[in-house]
Amino acid sequence: MITRCYKIADRVISISSLYEKVHDYCKDYICEGEPDFCVSMTQEDIDNERARNARTAELEGRKCYDSSDDYLEELAVYRKIAEKMLDYDTFLFHGSCVSVDGQGYLFTAKSGTGKSTHTRLWREYLGDKAVMVNDDKPLIRISDDGVFIYGTPYNGKHRLGEDICVPLKAVCVLTRSEDNHIEPLTKMGAYVMLLQQTYRPADPALMQKTVTLTDRLADGVKLYKLGCNMQPEAAKVSYEGMR
Repeated sequence: MITRCYKIADRVISISSLYEKVHDYCKDYICEGEPDFCVSMTQEDIDNERARNARTAELEGRKCYDSSDDYLEELAVYRKIAEKMLDYDTFLFHGSCVSVDGQGYLFTAKSGTGKSTHTRLWREYLGDKAVMVNDDKPLIRISDDGVFIYGTPYNGKHRLGEDICVPLKAVCVLTRSEDNHIEPLTKMGAYVMLLQQTYRPADPALMQKTVTLTDRLADGVKLYKLGCNMQPEAAKVSYEGMR
């Protein structure tokens, strides 16, 4: 076993893995200190991840390509981290988050809609003012002081993100449209998408925690829906609409 500690979302995590790839992926978050919790992997965890991928592919009607054990272990590690993070009122969300003037703007949508493309347009439009927090799977913490979003090692295929934490100002649901327009969303209007984009554990008790935190997220930030055509003007419309 290979064991090292990492600080992710203000928690020190000891990760023991069978393969080095997990640690290479998390190397920018390495730290020392007493761990808040430990994640230890087995071959059974990897086999379960492979079976989960096969079930998902079958449900979605697509071909399942077998992945290497070290890649599947990487996925299984983050799954375990995400489930343990619920003890700290922190949960995993699927979206692309950019920070401007120290505040986070999180874009979410169904896969393939263009979350990463839109945050790239923000960086092109705003230059150095815009900093990528995480381009794929950030962690969100809900506290009495507000809602905060964290960069994590799990930041998408282009590895875009920083080891930072910023207050989350808004969540924006992206849709494709010929013209660019933005409008506020009610909690009811946004809630289904928010829950769909949140990691949902199989364990009923953990799922109940996740639902509670998603509910608090919807109450704690501004919510918007953006229709955009992925042209540069889309960034100006969404930034001005949420600023």
